Order: sequence, then C-alpha cells, then structure tokens
Amino acid sequence: MKKKLDKNHTLYKERLYPYYRVSTTTHPYSALLGIGGNIGDVKRRFNHLFISLQKSPYITIIETAPILKNPPFGYLNQNDFHNSLIYAKTSLQPKALLRYILRLEKNFKRKRSFQDAPRTLDIDIIFYNNITINTQELTIPHPAWRERSSVTIPMSYMKSLYIKEVNV
Repeated sequence: MKKKLDKNHTLYKERLYPYYRVSTTTHPYSALLGIGGNIGDVKRRFNHLFISLQKSPYITIIETAPILKNPPFGYLNQNDFHNSLIYAKTSLQPKALLRYILRLEKNFKRKRSFQDAPRTLDIDIIFYNNITINTQELTIPHPAWRERSSVTIPMSYMKSLYIKEVNV
C-alpha cells in the first residue's frame, strides 16, 4: 500500500513494515533503531535486515514502522531515501549494539565515503533504554531526531508504549 502524505513524503506499507508482536523476550534493554538507504532495492534490503535481526540471539524485534520515502538532507544531489524504524529488545549494552549494527551495515555493503552520502543501508540508534550518552563514538538520543521527518513520521505510526513515552 502506498499513501502520499505530501509532495515530499510517501508512506509504504509492506509485509514486514509495519510489524507488531507481543514481546515474550528476556532481553532487558529497549532500543529504537532508525534504518535508511537510497541505493538499490532498499525495501528488499529492509526485509533482509528484518530476517537477519530475527535470527539474531541478541535482538528481538517488537515493532517496525511503515517505510517513508523522503528527500535527502545535507548532501542533496542524490536519490530520495527510504526510512523506517525498528523497536527491539536487546541483550547488548549501547556500545556493543553499535558495534553489532556497524557489522550489519558492512554485511549489507555500506560504504562510508563522506557525510550524508548515498548508502545501501544506514542503521542508527535513536533511543536506548531512555538513557543519554554523549561520547565521540556514540550519541543517544540520536542528535536532531525531532527535526527529522525520517524519524518523526514513521514514529507517529507506531503503537508501542515505549515509543509513546519517548515521543512526549
């Protein structure tokens, strides 16, 4: 299903986006991950990411948001992005989760050429267990998340209580 929100934003509902399950996991931590990409078949890549995360012993997916197609920011001379959110429970501490998602990006052929460059897959930690971290390698909550339609629009379609708490 495709829904045009305005001239710059289109929402897509796919088989796994949105997704919701009642959590039965013993993973103690909550994380909201932002995912995005604009090279190749991004929606298909999101599905492969979902399956990879489902197989992971470190992460249980609780909910995903619909996929939003939106214009790039920063470097503008590139294709529109597809973005979504994944709310998950995890057994990984923040820095271990960061290392894990960086490995996932590499497995999905992410190349880091310059800031805001086109990419196959970008995974960001938006929130982690309602904590704040500000180090050179990791900032949580993700900077400027409130100003990014790539986060706020998909988040508005999520129903998890955790999402509603941090969105206030």
